[in-house]
Amino acid sequence: MAVFQSPELVSLFATYTAGPSSIGANLTQMATAAGAGSSLIVATGTDMALFPGNGLAPSVQSFRLSTRGFKELAGVSHLGPALASLVNMHAIDASSALWRSDAERLLHAAQGARRANSEELWRDQIAVEAYRGREAAIAAMIDYACGISIRYLQAVLADESLLTPEFLRNEFLEARGSALGAAVPFNAVMISTFFLTGLDITYRVTRWFKEQAIDWTRAMVLVCGKQGRPTSGVTWTSNSICQMILGASNLQLPLERMYIAPHAPSFTVVDPDDLDAIREFEKPMRAIWFYTRAISDLAPTMFEGYPRYAPGAYAAPEIDDNTTVLAEMPRILGPNDMRTMTTRMRLVMEDPRQLLSGCVTDYAVEQLRLNGNRPQEVVVPGLDDVAYPFGV
Repeated sequence: MAVFQSPELVSLFATYTAGPSSIGANLTQMATAAGAGSSLIVATGTDMALFPGNGLAPSVQSFRLSTRGFKELAGVSHLGPALASLVNMHAIDASSALWRSDAERLLHAAQGARRANSEELWRDQIAVEAYRGREAAIAAMIDYACGISIRYLQAVLADESLLTPEFLRNEFLEARGSALGAAVPFNAVMISTFFLTGLDITYRVTRWFKEQAIDWTRAMVLVCGKQGRPTSGVTWTSNSICQMILGASNLQLPLERMYIAPHAPSFTVVDPDDLDAIREFEKPMRAIWFYTRAISDLAPTMFEGYPRYAPGAYAAPEIDDNTTVLAEMPRILGPNDMRTMTTRMRLVMEDPRQLLSGCVTDYAVEQLRLNGNRPQEVVVPGLDDVAYPFGV
């Protein structure tokens, strides 16, 4: 059944908000034209593009799936949740053949990864600049991670009564028991791999930004599209890309000039050298930024004298032995603060706002900023102060 609408009143509505010639659209067009010389940074889930303005050529930095070593480290960090998944699968239906076939498949993959892993692989083939000098330590960590995971899988395949949360935590994740001969908590491995990934991406993004001529006080930032899970990365504090950009600006970028637009159309850069294809994204992205800004700029025109909005300073909570619940990510007090970093791993899984890969990325960003973007001077938690036994 059609809903009656008054043509005259609908026309009044459309005059301001509907169509390309509405007052709101015209305001956006004028604001976009007036800001044509300002740098626009657009970040998607995989790429970052800088549009300098005034028709100058864009520049692109890919930072996720094309990153050297990203999938290799992610595969190792995923061993923890993969084993926990087997525990939960068995708890749901112990008689199902699915958990056993997945355990055998994971065992085979871990054995293959262990055989392929070596210092030479990381130094000469994967060759991540931010990891230079740490290749032997990374290889030893991965050999241990695969070795202790293989022991765990062999144990539970031989005796499925061991597929309990208690056995997983005590013998594998926290290495408190002796059943597997675990020498280092696997929690440290996960923290280290997450940190290394954040270290590399942040190092490259920061170096790229330093090569650009950006007036950070006037820069415009748009983080668009899906970031990780459908529910994650929609706030400044839960979005690791925002943290990287703020760190690269040396905290000079005003927060009110950074917009997260999860419903905005995203894009993927297929060929970084195809500048014409990349230019096609600039006009619609600028329109989104200035549309948002134009609405904000109406507020002082209409309501001067009333309290204004200002992004609040955020102080992360600190945890102690008495802390039982948290609503936000706790502050890391140093590279040996494993309790806080392990707590963060729990939070990024339980809090749907968080990016799973972002549990220690903000800490990597902070440490690189404080050390002049020199990764060799940063202490990698779970790696630099840990001696991983080779050949477990």
